[in-house]
Amino acid sequence: MSVPRLVLASASPARLRLLETAGIAAEVVVSGVDETVDVPADPVSQVRVLAERKARAVAATLAPDRLVVGCDSMLDVDGEAVGKPASPAEVLSRWGKVAGRSAVLRTGHCVIDTGTGREATGVAATTVRFGTPSEAELEAYLATGEPLRVAGAFTIDGYAAPFVESIDGDPGNVIGLSLPLLRELLAELGEAITELWR
Repeated sequence: MSVPRLVLASASPARLRLLETAGIAAEVVVSGVDETVDVPADPVSQVRVLAERKARAVAATLAPDRLVVGCDSMLDVDGEAVGKPASPAEVLSRWGKVAGRSAVLRTGHCVIDTGTGREATGVAATTVRFGTPSEAELEAYLATGEPLRVAGAFTIDGYAAPFVESIDGDPGNVIGLSLPLLRELLAELGEAITELWR
């Protein structure tokens, strides 16, 4: 079997699932980039910079025939970038801030062609309208462990789905990778997403 041309610079099983569901085989190579060092404060710049760093770190290790995709997601709550929570208390605090209101999930994407060294970068944004889960529901959600593993302490494809009332924009972006944006970035590099279908 041939090695997939697309390399996902992420350990996220949700991102890999999105690609596979869209018919795209991808190899996973985790970047190991420290996400806490010298990053911009504003959410748009932060996710863009981190996606670029992840993609560049992985691209530097590969042969010149691959397409590397790096992504980084943050929940933008009133201009503050909210990533993965560090503790159960932080999960509850974050849900206290977003319950019954909206926030924007932003995902930075960087695609690098290792053959040419060319890069294409963009940020996708999806508005998320949160419900108001009860204290018991939040405690039960916390007990699943899921909110400690994901940006913004929620998902729409897991246990938190019942607590998200609606979204405005690309649902894949909320899961971690915008396939429409990926298509655009690949096209900027002269690559058709359909050529990556297995």
